[in-house]
Amino acid sequence: MSPKAIRTHSSIVVDGKGRAPNRSMLRAVGFKTADFQKPQVGVASTWSMVTPCNMHIDALARESEKGVNASGGKAVIFNTITVSDAIGMGTEGMKYSLVSREVIADSIETVAGCEGFDGVVAIGGCDKNMPGCIMAMARLNRPAVFVYGGTIMPGRHKGRNVDIVSVFEAVGANANRQISDRELNDIECAAIPGPGSCGGMYTANTMASAIEALGMSLPGSSSQAAISPEKNTDCRSAGKAVVNLIARGIRPRDIMTRKAFENAITVVMALGGSTNAVLHLLAIAHSIGVKLSIDDFTLIGRRVPVLADLKPSGRFMMAELAAIGGAVPLMKMLLEKGLLHGDCLTVTGKTLRENLRLVNPYPQGQAIIRPFSDPVKPTGHLVILYGNLAGTGAVAKISGKEGEAFRGKAIVFDSEERALKAILGGKVKKGHVVVIRYEGPRGGPGMREMLAPTSAIMGRGLGKDVALITDGRFSGGSHGFVVGHITPEAFVGGTLAIIKNNDTIIIDAIKRTIDVGISKSEIVRRLKAWRAPRPRYTRGVLAKYAKCVASAHLGAVTDL
Repeated sequence: MSPKAIRTHSSIVVDGKGRAPNRSMLRAVGFKTADFQKPQVGVASTWSMVTPCNMHIDALARESEKGVNASGGKAVIFNTITVSDAIGMGTEGMKYSLVSREVIADSIETVAGCEGFDGVVAIGGCDKNMPGCIMAMARLNRPAVFVYGGTIMPGRHKGRNVDIVSVFEAVGANANRQISDRELNDIECAAIPGPGSCGGMYTANTMASAIEALGMSLPGSSSQAAISPEKNTDCRSAGKAVVNLIARGIRPRDIMTRKAFENAITVVMALGGSTNAVLHLLAIAHSIGVKLSIDDFTLIGRRVPVLADLKPSGRFMMAELAAIGGAVPLMKMLLEKGLLHGDCLTVTGKTLRENLRLVNPYPQGQAIIRPFSDPVKPTGHLVILYGNLAGTGAVAKISGKEGEAFRGKAIVFDSEERALKAILGGKVKKGHVVVIRYEGPRGGPGMREMLAPTSAIMGRGLGKDVALITDGRFSGGSHGFVVGHITPEAFVGGTLAIIKNNDTIIIDAIKRTIDVGISKSEIVRRLKAWRAPRPRYTRGVLAKYAKCVASAHLGAVTDL
């Protein structure tokens, strides 16, 4: 293959006498004459000192640059944004979290499209970085590899592992006078010991695992510590891999097929992953042009057990899984059981089956990944519910520990802040169903995560006695009897908008239903009397997002 044939995009930018001005600009940023004959690879870094999840990614980007350059390409590092969910959580700032996914995707697409990169390596480390990077790769459809920035190491408090969710739950325990102010401070100071993404099977680790199963990361990338020799090697290998993909003409649409998405959902189910995986995988599928719906999670969940005993519902952290081999041996277990499509192409240039052929099983005696004969839960934990409260669907995370049905009286709040104040103030009692509405993609806008309220419920010891439902969403760290992504959302006139205090809410994870116990005629009467609230933002990015965003059951994409 001629050099120009593998420089499909960069040749347009730098070849010929007429492109002398373009080359002149590039010489100033380090290009030599020989570099103009090499495929150009954009290395998208999500580095920022905004959050520990991303604070180390500048160094990882330089490792990927080395891998590209050593393999005959020319790497160009560029940056995009990140926000911190954990820092924004429970505040107005959290409304920007899901919005940032779109901004990240738009910005990577914009830079790569303008600069004429022939391939892309993207390195992400927090919840919205990862789907944002993959959505951009899907839109561009240029050879690409994703690198996960890696998981944080656990903090330690009183001889046990702690993380950011431990701090959120400690707030509830402190409000319930179960721990002192001093112990709350001690947990706060111990929970985050350094760089890396939140340490349980929360959204970052869930999406990293899903992306590896999708075929867009190198084997092992999803289960490495942020600060480790393995992660540096992963980054250099990704640089080498993308040059190989360019040479072979392998693009994201060759990798992210319908079967690949089924593999990703399967791995998310087996790991007990975050509800956000539903939202993000739908959005990525939309970006690549694959038909995927929330009902696919039901179909796959019926045959895939939860095998991982990982936080938030379980005992272990991602760093502990990484220490015994990560997610790769689990994928081999699933493949051998016939639950994965082994013929799917991956960024190695090989199939999933070929990647897994020489993988060793987990060590004897480990308790993190259970055998198929003794699963944490025999079917998937992500349950899609329908009913008069969710005509187009809702997403529940049912580990089995909180039960599989709940019936209670609604206690209604029109914002997360009001709900959290009531929970911490002791107004939420056993038998309540906390209803938090006007927090959907359009109503929030931005579909905030309800980690603070769910953690407060757990911290006050009400995890098995109180349910929470919302048109917002949940952090991967949320657990308990929770239902989110209720669609249609309240802001557009979904039934959630007309629930009143003391209405009966019935949730059944076996029947996969969620209903309010009032008649059809009463629902119609209340909806006729209902008036849509005024938009909370009329200018800026949140206003633009609210006008463009699609329903959560469609992935909350902005280019539908």
